Amino acid sequence: MPHRARLNKMRPFSALIEVLREGYRFSHFSRDLLAGITVGIIAIPLAMALAIASGVPPQYGLYTAIIAGILVPLTGGSRYSVSGPTAAFVVILYPVAQQYGLSGLLVASVMAGAMLILMSIGRFGRIIEYIPESVTLGFTAGIAVVIATLQINDFFGLSIESFPESYFSKLDTLFQHLPDFAAGELTVACVTLVTLLVWPRFKTPIPAYLPAVIAGVVCSLLLGAEHIETIGSRFSYVLLYGTEGAGIPPALPSFTLPWLQPGPDGQPLAWSLELVIDLLPAAFSIAMLGAIESLLCAVVLDGMSGKRHNSNGELLGQGIGNLIAPWFGGITATAALARSAANFRAGAASPVAAVIHGLVVLISILVLAPWLAYIPMATMAAMLLIVAWNMSEAHKGLALIRQAPLGDIIVFLTCFSLTVVVDMVVAISFGIVLAALLFMRDIANMTRVSDISANRKHVPQALPDDWGVYKISGPLFFAAADRIFDELLVVSKNKQRLILYMDAVPILDAGGVSALGRFVEKKLADGCQLFVADLQFQPLKTLARSGLKPVAGKLMFTSTLADAVWSAGSLTVIEGHSNIAGQSY
Repeated sequence: MPHRARLNKMRPFSALIEVLREGYRFSHFSRDLLAGITVGIIAIPLAMALAIASGVPPQYGLYTAIIAGILVPLTGGSRYSVSGPTAAFVVILYPVAQQYGLSGLLVASVMAGAMLILMSIGRFGRIIEYIPESVTLGFTAGIAVVIATLQINDFFGLSIESFPESYFSKLDTLFQHLPDFAAGELTVACVTLVTLLVWPRFKTPIPAYLPAVIAGVVCSLLLGAEHIETIGSRFSYVLLYGTEGAGIPPALPSFTLPWLQPGPDGQPLAWSLELVIDLLPAAFSIAMLGAIESLLCAVVLDGMSGKRHNSNGELLGQGIGNLIAPWFGGITATAALARSAANFRAGAASPVAAVIHGLVVLISILVLAPWLAYIPMATMAAMLLIVAWNMSEAHKGLALIRQAPLGDIIVFLTCFSLTVVVDMVVAISFGIVLAALLFMRDIANMTRVSDISANRKHVPQALPDDWGVYKISGPLFFAAADRIFDELLVVSKNKQRLILYMDAVPILDAGGVSALGRFVEKKLADGCQLFVADLQFQPLKTLARSGLKPVAGKLMFTSTLADAVWSAGSLTVIEGHSNIAGQSY
C-alpha cells in the first residue's frame, strides 16, 4: 500500500524533492524569506543561551544553527522543521562538556549523527509510536525543571563557579548563595522576563526574543554595564592569527577535527578507542533523544499543516547534520518545536525557510558579533526560563494527572522524578519498561474464561452434566495464559468432555502454547476428552508450529463450535451413551 511504503521509505532530500515536485514558485520563496528571517532572529539569542547552558561558549550554538540549520532541512524529511541547539539536550550535554570539554562533546555528537543515520537505514522512523505520551511528558517536564534550576545562578547573579552532580545538592548550593544575589543582575533578568511575557500581547510580527534582548541590554547599560556580567565579560576568543577579543568571534565557522578542540583542561583530547567507548553512552543518549525530539516535532507540524513528513528521511537528515556540524564547531542539534512552529506560523512554504534561518544566523556572526557581547548573562537566563516553561508543557502534565488512568500517572511521575534526580536516559528506559509492564497487566486482565455450557446463543441444546463448554476471550500470551488455564483446571475438575471455544483469542504466543500444553497433558491424564474449537489464523499457525497435534479419541480440533459439539456427541454414541449427534447447530 502507498501509505505503508511512505512509512518505510528512506530517502535523502525527501521534503525538498516533494516541494519541488509540487511546484516551487517565487511566491513560495517570498514566504520562505520572511519566515526564515523571523526564525533566524529568534534563533540567534536562543542558540547562544542554549550553548552556554550546555557548558560551551555561545558561538558554538550559533555554529550549530548555521551548519545543522542548513543541512538538516535540505536532506531531511520534514518541510517545516527548524533544527539547532535545543533545551532538551542540556541535561545530556552539560555533564559531557564538564567532563570531556568541547572536544568530547563534539566527538559524541559525531557518533550520535552516525547512529541516527544507521537508525534511518534500519527504518526506525516509527520509533515515536512506541513511546507513550506519559513518558515523553514526564522526561520533558523533568528536563525543564533541571534547566530552570541551572538558570537561577545567572538570574540572581549568584556567581556560583560549579555545581555538584546531585540535583538536591544543586538546590542546597543555590539556597546557600541566594542571600548574596546581585540586585543589578536580578533587575536585568526581571526586565527581560517581563518583556518576554508581555510582548506577545501586542500581536506584532516581531518575535518577543528580540525586544527582550534589547530591553535587557538597555537596562544593563543604564545600571552600569561594568557591574553586570555579559557575554563579553564571561567569554573570550583567539582567532587563528592570534587576534584576541571578548564575546563572540566575528568569523565564519572553520573546519577543525572535533578531537582537536579544547578538552576539559583547555588542551585537545587524546584520540583513542577508550575515549570512544567512554563517550558511547552519551552518544547513544543524544541519538535517541534527537530521534524522539525530531520525530515529535515533525508529527506536531503535520497536525498544524496537514502535510506528512517522511520519518526515516527526517532521521537521515538529523544524522547528516549531526555528523557534519561538529567538524565546524557545531554541537548537537535536533528539530526545535518552538522555532519550527514559529516557522510555520510565519508562512514558511518549504525547507528553504529553515535554510534562510541558518543564513540569517551566519550573517549575524559577521555583522552583529561586537554587539552580541553586550547581552547580559541574566538576559540569557531569563530567556531559558521561558524556554523551560514552554518545554515543560505543564498544562498537558496537569491534564494527564487529572484525567488519565492510574498507570499513566505513575509512569509520568516516575519519568519526571528520575529525570530530575538521576538522569534522562534512566528515566526514559525505566519509564518505557514500566509503561510496557502496566500495559501488559491491563491486556492480561482483559483475557477471561467463561462457562457458556448453558448459553443457548452458543449451545442451543442442553448438554450432559459431565460436559463443559468454555469460551476464552482475549490474547493468550505469557502474562495471561497461566492464570486462564489454572482457572480452567478448577472449574472443569469434574468434566469428562471439555470444549474450549477460542474464536475470541486473537494471539497465542510461546507462553500461551506452553500453558495450553500443560493443561492438555493434565486433562488427558485425568481421562478427559478435549475439543479445541474455532481457532483464528495466528493461534492456529502457532499451534501447528508447536507440534501440538490431535490425539485420536482424546484431543480434537474443529473449525466451529457446532462441529466440536457434534464430534463430542458422536463419541458419545460410539461409547454407548445418550445421543445428541443428530441435533442441528
